[in-house]
Amino acid sequence: MESLAANQLTLGYGDEIIINDLDISIPKGKMTVFIGSNGCGKSTLLRSLARLLQPKDGEVILDGSNIANFKTKDVAKEMAILPQSPTTPEGLTVYQLVKLGRYPYQGWMKKWSKEDEEAVETALESTNMLDLKDRFVDSLSGGQRQRAWIAMTLAQDTDIIFLDEPTTYLDMTHQIEILDLLFELNETDNRTIVMVLHDINLACRYADHIVALKDKKVWEQGKPEDIVTIDFVQSVFRMACDVTYDPLFGTPMCIPHGKGRCLIKQEMQKAR
Repeated sequence: MESLAANQLTLGYGDEIIINDLDISIPKGKMTVFIGSNGCGKSTLLRSLARLLQPKDGEVILDGSNIANFKTKDVAKEMAILPQSPTTPEGLTVYQLVKLGRYPYQGWMKKWSKEDEEAVETALESTNMLDLKDRFVDSLSGGQRQRAWIAMTLAQDTDIIFLDEPTTYLDMTHQIEILDLLFELNETDNRTIVMVLHDINLACRYADHIVALKDKKVWEQGKPEDIVTIDFVQSVFRMACDVTYDPLFGTPMCIPHGKGRCLIKQEMQKAR
């Protein structure tokens, strides 16, 4: 089942074409992850699907209709996007930031309501930010700050959430914390989550559906266990590797070749 798709989509900036004649369907209620080498168009595609970038050609289809024909506020009620490394205005509390997620529902005849307040409270509770709602956003740790931004997107109350590199600049603990949160939101609320990740092993662990971009198009897509192989990684990332299975989750795990301390060789030399 799908609610979001793109047909013959061509994207670019000026005369430069980033994505060319691309077709894609986003599985509804699943976690989809875009992967690929730097500059392959992952963020560009994400922005276009969220209607932040107008296509040069082709169309994005939402619930059977061209998204270009939607009113801006109607789009904002259907999908929310968290860009990479968003900048928070100085002096804004977590509560004030999360309230901004309710902007599609406000207007000169529609004032702040009990429904709006409940949506903010639910978003804060879902992201474990309720106790921090009066803290200034710029005083938070990286992981807390990212949770605050995710709470804002949740307050928008959309079925589709886009996230561009939600784990950028976070340490390993906070990366897992954020991805676990998104996984739980998908599991409990059946929200469609589409995000860009650089770490292929984390993509394999969390994604129901992976989309690999290369040469301005979808190179391959499907379940991680069906498509992530040695040949796949070499083709998409031009990297020699071994592919085994995550001992905890059973998902594909890429072990890149390269230089470094080789403990196996050291043990073999000792044995001689």
